[in-house]
Amino acid sequence: MNATIAYLKNCFEQALIAAFGNDLAGVDPVLVPTSNPQFGDYQSNVSMSLAKRLGKAPRAIAQDLIQKLDLSDICEPLEIAGPGFINIKLKTEYLQSQLAAMQGSSRLGVEAAKNPKRVIVDFSSPNIAKEMHVGHLRSTIIGDAIARVLEFQGQDVLRLNHVGDWGTQFGMLITYLQEVCPEALTTADALDLGDLVAFYKKAKQRFDEDPEFQEKSRQEVVKLQSGNPESHRTWQLLCDQSRREFQVIYDLLDICLTERGESFYNPLLQQVIDDLEQTGLLVEDQGAKCVFLEGFTNREGEPLPLIVQKSDGGYNYATTDLAAIRYRIQTDQAKRMIYVTDAGQANHFAQVFQVARRAGWIPEGVEIIHIPFGLVQGEDGKRLKTRSGDTVRLRDLLDEAIVRSRADLETRLKEEDRHESEEFIAHTSQIVGISAVKYADLSQNRTSNYIFSFDKMLALQGNTAPYMLYAYVRIQGISRKGQIDFDNLGSDLKILLQEETEFALARHLLQLDEMIDQVSQDLMPNRLCQYLFELSQKFNQFYDRCPVLQAETSVRTSRLVLCDLTARTLKLGLSLLGIGVLERM
Repeated sequence: MNATIAYLKNCFEQALIAAFGNDLAGVDPVLVPTSNPQFGDYQSNVSMSLAKRLGKAPRAIAQDLIQKLDLSDICEPLEIAGPGFINIKLKTEYLQSQLAAMQGSSRLGVEAAKNPKRVIVDFSSPNIAKEMHVGHLRSTIIGDAIARVLEFQGQDVLRLNHVGDWGTQFGMLITYLQEVCPEALTTADALDLGDLVAFYKKAKQRFDEDPEFQEKSRQEVVKLQSGNPESHRTWQLLCDQSRREFQVIYDLLDICLTERGESFYNPLLQQVIDDLEQTGLLVEDQGAKCVFLEGFTNREGEPLPLIVQKSDGGYNYATTDLAAIRYRIQTDQAKRMIYVTDAGQANHFAQVFQVARRAGWIPEGVEIIHIPFGLVQGEDGKRLKTRSGDTVRLRDLLDEAIVRSRADLETRLKEEDRHESEEFIAHTSQIVGISAVKYADLSQNRTSNYIFSFDKMLALQGNTAPYMLYAYVRIQGISRKGQIDFDNLGSDLKILLQEETEFALARHLLQLDEMIDQVSQDLMPNRLCQYLFELSQKFNQFYDRCPVLQAETSVRTSRLVLCDLTARTLKLGLSLLGIGVLERM
C-alpha cells in the first residue's frame, strides 16, 4: 500500500495548495491507518494541525479541503468525523485489484530499493576463549532480523561479527596455559572449549591477585602485538577452536556472518592516534592520550576524557571502534552503520561516535546508529542465570528449547493417536524450539528487558512462533485436503470481497510493504512480529467464518487466493525474522 499512500499524499498536497495557497506546499497530510475499519482505511488529521495556522475551525478546514480533493478513482466519498478528521475508505474494486497485483508479484508487491546503499550491521560479537551465553542471544538474532529485512529490500548489506580476539585476555590465558597445559599452546583442540573457559577464569583471578603473573601476561601481549611467530601461532589455535564452537550455534540459529575481529583493526590503530593529533582533538592527560568529550562530565562536573591510548602505550576498545568506523566508511564505503549491542554500551558508542564526527570521519549522508537492547531475565525478574548462579550457556538454552518442543510434540501425537517418523519428530522439534526462542525475543520491544519462559514461548496460542507456524500449516492442510495447487489457481483470477472477515484480512495483507519499510527505518523487529500475529488472528477469524473448499466456484477461488496470500506473507515475514515454516506440525 506504499503506492496508495504516496498517491493519497500527493492528492492531499495538491488540494491543500488549491484550497489555501502555495504556503501549504509540502505540509504533511498526517495520514494514518484507522483504528476501527468502520471508519474506513485511512484518516487524515491535517485539519487539526492547521487550525491555529489558518485561524479556522478544523471542521471548516476539512470541508474546504474535501471540495478540492478528487479521490473518486480509488475511494468512496470522503467523510468528516468528530472535530475534523477526514475518513478515507478505499473502494472494494480497488482493494480487489491491489490484492490481484500482490498475488501476481513474486515479492508480494514489495518493491526493491531503487538506489541500494551499502549498509553494515555489526552484531553478535562473542569473545574468543569464552563460550557464547544467553547475553549473546539478543544481539545475534536482532542483528540477523535487521539484516534480513534490509537484504530483502535490496540493500547491499555487510553482516560483521566484531569478535573479541585481541588484547590482554590472550596474554593472561597464554601465560596460564604455559603453566598448567602447555600442549594446548601447540596442539589444536587439546582442550574442550569448556575447559578453556575454566582456565580463562582462573587466569583472570591470578591476573587480579598476582603482580608477577600480571607482568608476565603483559609481556605475552607485547610479544603477540609485535608479531612473535610462536605467540601468533598459539593465538590462532585458540581463535580457531572458539570459531568452530561459535559456528555450531550459528548453524543452529541459521545465522550468516563475516568475521572481522578486533585483531583486524590492530594495524590501523596508530593512524587513529595520528589523525586525532592532526585535528587538534588529542590531549595528553596523566600520560594517556585522550579526547575530552562534549556533554559528558565526571562527578566533579569536568569534561570526561575518552582515552584512546593508555599511558603504557596500549590501545583499548575505543581506539579499535574508531579504527573500525574509519575503515567502514573509507574502505567499505558504508552509508549506514548499525551497531546491535546491549543498552549498557550506549554511552560508549555515543562517545566514540562523537569523536569520529568531530574528527570529520563521518561525512554528510552517512548514518551511524547504536541499536540498544535490554536484558534477558529469569522468572524472578533478575538476569537469567543457572541454579548455581552462572550465566546460561547459549548452547544449553537452545538444546533445552528443542528438548521441550519435542516433549510437547510427542504428547500431542500420543493424544491424537498419530504415528510419525523419527525424522519428522526431530525436524519439527528443532524448527519449533529454535523458532520459539527467536520469536519470543524478537516480539518484544528490543529496548525493554524481557522474562524468558519456555512455557509461554512454546504455547500454541498467543503471540508465539507456534501460533504463527500453525496458521501456515492450516493453509497447507487446505491445499492437501482439497488437492489444491496454489501455484496454479489460474491466470484470470477474480478476487471477490464480500464478508467482513475477508475485508479485514485483505486490508491487513495489503499493509505488508508499509510494515517492511517501517522496520527498515526504525529497526524494531517487534513491529513485524505484531503484524504477523495480527495476520494470523485475522486469517483464523476468516477461516472460521468463511467456508473455503465448500464455497461455490467463484467465491472458492477468491478465498483460496486469500489463503495463498496469507501463507506466502507468513512465510516471507517469518523468514525475515530468521524463522522457517513447516508443512505439517
